[in-house]
Amino acid sequence: MVTPIVILPFQPENQEDVKKLILAGLVEHWGKLDPTKNPDLNDIAKTYAQDVFFVAWEGGKIVGTGALVQRTDEIGEIVRMSVAKEMRLKGIGKLILQSLIQAGQSKGYRNIILETTSTWNEVIEFYLRCGFQITHEQDGDVYFKMDLG
Repeated sequence: MVTPIVILPFQPENQEDVKKLILAGLVEHWGKLDPTKNPDLNDIAKTYAQDVFFVAWEGGKIVGTGALVQRTDEIGEIVRMSVAKEMRLKGIGKLILQSLIQAGQSKGYRNIILETTSTWNEVIEFYLRCGFQITHEQDGDVYFKMDLG
C-alpha cells in the first residue's frame, strides 16, 4: 500500500528535522556547507511567521519543504524548496509547489518568482515543466516567474 503524501504548515516541533532536510540537500548540491549562509533556518517559525512554510510528510517522516515569502503586495517568492534525496521523482516537489502556488493565489499575488543555481539542470527543468518561465540569468543563478493573472 502506498502511503499518501500530505502537505501541512510548518510546526515548531519539527524545526530540527526540517532544518536537517534542507541542509542535507544543500550539502548534496554544493559538497559542503557554509553555516553562515542559512540563518533563516535557525528559527523557521520566527523567520517565516508572516509567510507560508509547508512541510511534506509521508507517514510520520518529513520528506520535503517549501516556503512562499511576500516580496511586495503583488509578488511572492518561493524559497527553501527541498525534497529528501531518496524521495525525489515521486511528485513530492510538484505537490509542494502546487500548494505554494495556491497559497499565493489566496494571498492575491499576481506573480510568483524564484531562483535557482544555473548548474542545477534538473531543478531548472522541473520549474519549466511546472509552468514557470525564465526571466533572466545572473551571477550563476536562473530567475523564474509565474503569472497568476
